[in-house]
Amino acid sequence: MFRNLLDDFLAPCDIQINGTRPHDLQVVDGRFYKEVLKRGSLGLGESFMRGWWISNDVEELLYRLIQANASDYFKRNPSIFWYYLKSKIFNLQNKTRSIDVALKHYNIGNELYQYMLGETMMYSCAYWKDAKNLEEAQEAKLDLICKKINLSPGQTVLDIGCGWGGFAKFASENYGVEVTGISISAEQVAFAKKWCKGLSAKFRLQDYRDLDEKFDRVVSIGMFEHVGYKNYAIFMKKVHECLKAEGLFLLHCIGGNETSTATDPWIHKYIFPNGLIPSPKQLTTAIEPYFTLEDWHNFGPDYELTLNAWQDNFKRCWNHLKNKYDKLFYRMWLYYLNVSAASFKARHNNVWQLVLSNKGMLPHYSSIR
Repeated sequence: MFRNLLDDFLAPCDIQINGTRPHDLQVVDGRFYKEVLKRGSLGLGESFMRGWWISNDVEELLYRLIQANASDYFKRNPSIFWYYLKSKIFNLQNKTRSIDVALKHYNIGNELYQYMLGETMMYSCAYWKDAKNLEEAQEAKLDLICKKINLSPGQTVLDIGCGWGGFAKFASENYGVEVTGISISAEQVAFAKKWCKGLSAKFRLQDYRDLDEKFDRVVSIGMFEHVGYKNYAIFMKKVHECLKAEGLFLLHCIGGNETSTATDPWIHKYIFPNGLIPSPKQLTTAIEPYFTLEDWHNFGPDYELTLNAWQDNFKRCWNHLKNKYDKLFYRMWLYYLNVSAASFKARHNNVWQLVLSNKGMLPHYSSIR
């Protein structure tokens, strides 16, 4: 019975169970059927982690499911409904809960990220316009950001969610600016301090809500996905307070096509607890009281290329990591990278760079690509 129900569910996605095409789904353990029908995307991800199903092209399989909006079928499930209801009732990204993502994801070992991310240590979408490999694409992204906010020597720059210090290193070395980076991840801050020693860059373990300084420029690269819709206005107000009158703010983040209050249940449980991808409406509502929108650049398809490059690095270096992480982690991480790549391939998610100025303070801005 469960097999027949799942066959019918997958048919509109052109996915066959135990079919012969690379993207078809091969069932290894019969418990898979009930698990997916009962728990939706959470069951699909967990059953992959357990090895209950495989595919020769996991990204294509997941892309087809996302294209068909398959997850909508499960949103009336009582446990999944409660998950989405909690996101409406509670502030899941307040100062107490916001640390969860650092503990669950960013503090799990710098060595993993060094192998996966490559030389730039940038954990956000690269810019592949003229690049031949990941390092070139990440450096192109960093240079694009610096040019978009018109960096010049001696300026002070705030990096909200500084990661491992990749932007601070690039900007201080190539543009002669002084960067202050903040993060809620102790592992990231410790790495950044050591990596950028001797440069005009300093790093603090700090929540953005505790900032009280002025800067010539502000950037936030791949951090806004952890702010949460109940805090978007708070975030924008704080950036406005930190930005000098003639300053520029660049926001680099993943963006969704539709307004939501919670992320996918599997991503929430295993990868980014309490994360949320903003919609255009949510962003513009938060921006409107504080900034003039100078530029909005979307290069979402580049994230599929970036995620595939990360996956290649991860697989290639697994022998160096498997003494620290088990096979369950390996399959979890592969699923994370594949489902993320599939979401960008399907244009379900985008990558945005917004350039914002204080209202009425900038006479003219020229967009750069």
